[in-house]
Amino acid sequence: MAEQRIISADSHFVEPPTMWTERVDTRFRERAPHIQQGYKGRPGEWFMCENLQPVQVAGFFGSGKSSEELPEHLKHGFDVAPKSVWDPAERLKEQDRDGVSAEALYTSMGMLLFGLDDAELRASCFRAFNDWAAEYCSYDPKRLIGLGAITLEDIPAGVAELQRIAKKGLRGALIWGAPPEDKPYSSPEYDPFWAAAQDLNMPLSLHILTGRAGNRFSRRKVLFGYMALPQAIQLTFADIVTSGVFERFPRLKIVSAENDVSWLPHFLYRIDHAYDRLRHIEGLTLPMLPSEYMKRNVWATFQFETTNVAFTGESFGFDHIMWSSDYPHTDSPWPRSKEFISGAFQKLAPAERAKIVEKNAAALYGIN
Repeated sequence: MAEQRIISADSHFVEPPTMWTERVDTRFRERAPHIQQGYKGRPGEWFMCENLQPVQVAGFFGSGKSSEELPEHLKHGFDVAPKSVWDPAERLKEQDRDGVSAEALYTSMGMLLFGLDDAELRASCFRAFNDWAAEYCSYDPKRLIGLGAITLEDIPAGVAELQRIAKKGLRGALIWGAPPEDKPYSSPEYDPFWAAAQDLNMPLSLHILTGRAGNRFSRRKVLFGYMALPQAIQLTFADIVTSGVFERFPRLKIVSAENDVSWLPHFLYRIDHAYDRLRHIEGLTLPMLPSEYMKRNVWATFQFETTNVAFTGESFGFDHIMWSSDYPHTDSPWPRSKEFISGAFQKLAPAERAKIVEKNAAALYGIN
């Protein structure tokens, strides 16, 4: 029997330190995201941009470090970054070392840019990233599956950017994990964008750390902040489903990225229960149950969950959950992904395991 091929459905680029200052529109060069040595007396290199809270860049390439090693690791910067930050050929070597055949690649620092207050600056940053990502992945588009980033203050501009990056070879795009409160995804003004994504067959991802409100990190409440991350995406899905977005756009594909999957069975139960008991108060009628739209239109990635994967697959569907390595971030099991997978999914049937670690991502992103 052939060895199981592995595809990570959620890994990451780490943008080189001068990428934005070199590539954003000229009028934004002095305001572009950049790297600063030290911050308020604390060591390391820090990712900075206007209203965003500064973040130590070493956390974006902390894979392979033990939890005890992370505090010291964060004192460093790009001097300890893997070579793949700049060189896609090195990325393929890292995949080979990990036993991974291909990776769906998201931005790292760009996730935080969804919280930028200046929408024009944000759009320029995303165009710059999308161009860089497309160039990087062109080295081997069979193994480097690039996903772009798009901001949606201006819907026609968002549609144009989605069309542009599709032509460049990117396979999907990040959008706000949690949109502005005054512009929820239930608003019909997004319909042209949903239609474009559906027609282009471009999956849209709701990734942690991509809310419009931005992210505030506290070293005193790291664990609390970590626990809060998936909640915004869950509310986004509730809004999308109950507003009929998936009914109007049945071929729209949305990915819940790095939000885990064990919450999905309870979410399906609760949203169906709410629909059964409360829909008449809103005057809401959908041709299908909310859970049925979730099972049809939503895919979800996870990393370390093991004991509840079988239950999630039976409830949500084994065709729509995908394992991810998260490389090179601190949560990644790299370079031991094969070892992790062989132990984590022993109780799954071979066909179910193959879907989760390879076939679902291959089908979603057209990986041959």
